Amino acid sequence: MRALLIHPEFRSASFWNYRETCALLDARYPAAPLGLCTVAALLPDDWELRLVDRNVETLDEATLAWADLVLIGAMLPQQRDCLELIRRAHALGKRVVVGGPDPSSSPHLYAEADHLVLGEGELTLPTFLADLAAGCAKPLYQDGGKADMSCSPVPRFDLLRFDRYNHVGIQFCRGCPFNCEFCDIIELYGRRPRAKTPEQILAELQTLYDLGYRGHVDLVDDNFIGNKKLVKELLPRLKTWLEARDWPFEFTTEASINLADDPALLEMMRDVGFFAIFVGIESPDEKTLTAMQKRQNTRRPIVESIQKIYQHGMFVNAGFIIGFDSEQGSVARGTIECIEDAAIPASMVGLLYALPNTQLTRRLRAEGRLREGHDVQPDGDSDQCTAGINFTPRRPREDILGDYLTVVESVYAPERYFARVARAGRLLDSRNRRFKPSLSKQLHELRGFGRLVRKMSLNKETRLPFWKTLFGALVTNPRSIRYTVSMMALYLHFGPFSRFVGEKIRQSIEEERRGAPPVESAA
Repeated sequence: MRALLIHPEFRSASFWNYRETCALLDARYPAAPLGLCTVAALLPDDWELRLVDRNVETLDEATLAWADLVLIGAMLPQQRDCLELIRRAHALGKRVVVGGPDPSSSPHLYAEADHLVLGEGELTLPTFLADLAAGCAKPLYQDGGKADMSCSPVPRFDLLRFDRYNHVGIQFCRGCPFNCEFCDIIELYGRRPRAKTPEQILAELQTLYDLGYRGHVDLVDDNFIGNKKLVKELLPRLKTWLEARDWPFEFTTEASINLADDPALLEMMRDVGFFAIFVGIESPDEKTLTAMQKRQNTRRPIVESIQKIYQHGMFVNAGFIIGFDSEQGSVARGTIECIEDAAIPASMVGLLYALPNTQLTRRLRAEGRLREGHDVQPDGDSDQCTAGINFTPRRPREDILGDYLTVVESVYAPERYFARVARAGRLLDSRNRRFKPSLSKQLHELRGFGRLVRKMSLNKETRLPFWKTLFGALVTNPRSIRYTVSMMALYLHFGPFSRFVGEKIRQSIEEERRGAPPVESAA
């Protein structure tokens, strides 16, 4: 069997898709498609495989014609491209298998596929493959169970071209113990975190090492510290492994803010080379956090917690959401103050979006407030930053959009962004960095730095803030300069994207003022 695995294009412009920053280092996209690499490892050993990532390469007709079977995995922002790929494959008479988070949440949207293999692949894919071999494959395979992560294979990293990506990901655990109303992770993967063994993680890192990869590895867990006990069993083993190989990797991940409560865990993460984490803050308002069932963020001071993380060598990227029912009046000022007080440069601010298969969506459906086609990826070129509020909100929509516009334009003004970078850079403790970039990587980064200097200096809005921040970092905390520069480099994407979002939101506000036509609710 010749199987073609296709990673659809993320067509939505997003705070996450920082291509302009990747280009400094000749990469084409931030992250490699870990999900499809894992699927590939579950396929029969005697199959011939090819992987095409539409975010970094084109899919030509010859490659599509080569395949006996086409396998596509999709998230919500990949929905439109996934559907087009199904039609392209069918036009050439190819059998198409589709899975992934969005098909698992909204299978009705992917009825054109020949086979839907939903849920966790370790459970559903083997059954499909057995039926396929027997000539009796069914249209739908669905299993609501949760996979034993100790049985998950080492992903087929050999199918990747590492030079196309800013980083490569691995997964330690699935699931999250919390119960946020708007989140689909707990619906897809459950509230009991399930982890791979330390031996599995070390085997995956060894595979990357043997393939010649060095540098940034992202732990793609939705909450890396969902089970702290398991993490604390992994990290000492990881440290020993890294020491034996002269520190070839450094790490990032996503974690809940209660990480700041555990000094021992912070030190363990620092000691193995974590340099950044993403934290979902969502809102600085305690009533709103309680209403969205994110009470874990109400039990500790946010600013103090973020600074504790900085003091252990990890800078923080944070998520904020505007549009919750519990918002009383304008929330712009409080959100801006939180971002500024905590000195969070990369603040992923979005409008609330009712994802398919969440508690929020079920509540809104029961209340008759979901908009028609709420689970369909809208046409256009942006994600929830401009296409959010896919329901009838409690607050006037124009007020929500106005708050969002104020936040985005304020926090991504060049002088404000670079000032936060400078403050975060001063706080970032880099005394224990052990990651050792190779000479070739150092030269590559030096060339990227030259490109960054040129781009920042040619832009009159960024020229002064950039040089002020750079010289200040060299004086106040030179050990953290590599990471301070990386935070500044992100502005190559954040600056233009925030202006794009601002223009789209102004258009939406004008439409609201003119009186947009009513949209039917999907009860």
